[in-house]
Amino acid sequence: PGRADGSVTERIADAVSRVLLPMADTVFDLHSFGPTWDFPPAVITHPIADAHLMAKTLQMAEAFKLPVTLLWEHADTTGMFDSWAHSQGKVFICAEFGGGTVSAEALAAYEAGIRNALIKLGLVEGKVENVSFRQNRSSQALETLVSDEFKSPAPGIFEPRCSVLDEVKHGDLLGVLHAMDSLSAESIDIRAPGPSIVLAIRSGAHVDRNEAVAFVARPLKI
Repeated sequence: PGRADGSVTERIADAVSRVLLPMADTVFDLHSFGPTWDFPPAVITHPIADAHLMAKTLQMAEAFKLPVTLLWEHADTTGMFDSWAHSQGKVFICAEFGGGTVSAEALAAYEAGIRNALIKLGLVEGKVENVSFRQNRSSQALETLVSDEFKSPAPGIFEPRCSVLDEVKHGDLLGVLHAMDSLSAESIDIRAPGPSIVLAIRSGAHVDRNEAVAFVARPLKI
């Protein structure tokens, strides 16, 4: 929640959690996945212990009609804004609007998704639109676990060998790490451990040891 007498960041966190959050029923956290990633337009929430709040949150997430509605299990969500909002009984939606690039198609998808959500809340009038992404208007609910994150075994150049939303099976190549810590080091294949869907793939070339290079997901079973 922050501190009213702390650093600038702590004071902002305090104002948001103490002043703004109590006035809200629903919170939208809108941002992108990061400048070195390829990521589909998605609405994300974390597992919530309160089953009623979990159901309400998933319903709100699905109202965006974005290509992906994702239930993401994080190793540690302590101190995150969404965890605090959930503890206060608020519906909290995190929208990941792509990665480090912007395109006309993706921007149209983001705008349509937000408009759909505002229509769901009754804040604006209009007709809900099925969002198009890569010439596909379907939406899918996915989940990703802590174990679905793949990290680089060495510093080097990561070469992606798949695209987001690709379906992969056991042994399929996600990418290749060209190690740079030794002139004699061989390239390292990073492969899918089982049937899954590529959720995110690193696109920023250079990576450090133990830095994430890919995430996979699978259909959410509700």
